[in-house]
Amino acid sequence: MFYTGAAPNQQAIPAVDYLMKDEKVKRWVLAGTDYVYPRTTNKILEAYLKSKGVAQEDIMINYTPFGHADWQTIVADIKKFGSAGKKTAVVSTINGDANVPFYKELGNQGVKAKDIPVVAFSVGEEELAGIDTKPLLGHLAAWNYFQSIKNAKNAEFIKNWQAYTKNAKRVTNDPMEAHVIGFQMWVKAVEKVKSTDPDKVIDALPGIEAPNLTGGTSKMLPNHHITKPVFIGEVKADGQFNVVWKTPGLVPGDAWSKELEGSKDLVGDWVTKKCGNFNTKTNKCGGA
Repeated sequence: MFYTGAAPNQQAIPAVDYLMKDEKVKRWVLAGTDYVYPRTTNKILEAYLKSKGVAQEDIMINYTPFGHADWQTIVADIKKFGSAGKKTAVVSTINGDANVPFYKELGNQGVKAKDIPVVAFSVGEEELAGIDTKPLLGHLAAWNYFQSIKNAKNAEFIKNWQAYTKNAKRVTNDPMEAHVIGFQMWVKAVEKVKSTDPDKVIDALPGIEAPNLTGGTSKMLPNHHITKPVFIGEVKADGQFNVVWKTPGLVPGDAWSKELEGSKDLVGDWVTKKCGNFNTKTNKCGGA
């Protein structure tokens, strides 16, 4: 497996850093849908926040089922949690349809982005297409790509996508860019070994570089993750994002989190170690 999407250190950690440094956030609501991705991300974020000196009482964690619709009580709890005199933010791994009633309820209860900003990891252009964006205005999303980023390569990709779909309003999004990068890397590896034989292509992929759609060049690492820039975007009325922050350069994806026990000593290295979970303390491969 080669992973071209964001690892937690390429989305969740930079988002928290932005909120902490630029928005001076002191209290944290980690709100997610109840499945493995939000629980793992929040486990990492809780440990990261504590490593930065955030007290347990300043972290609120909440999980809801897929498609959750009744947000009155939870939003009231968030509002109460944010009334302690410390700047509060919501870090959201809420997925799918549940986002619409969540943001709507924030609006109903007068929770404004300037008071308690929400930064989401699952809300992008596609999710915003065709819905009322009023409750989301000013709230944030963390991605490695936004359609609104201006450069020739992105403009060409948007134009080609809309021509292909025969719809001038069809949007692009982060997962699409991840696919574009991955496919380009695969093509370059095939050209390098002059074969589509999987084993040959697998060995050739680490070190391969391909242009992303945001003006940089991504590289496939020995851990089978890639380098990616990170952007924080603010939701606009037209369902697009205004980029308010970005990392200075590209961030290498971590296969294992440095924040968690049992994980921080592991590295993925399929080039020199031929192992996806090599333990640097025991010098052993977990799969051996």
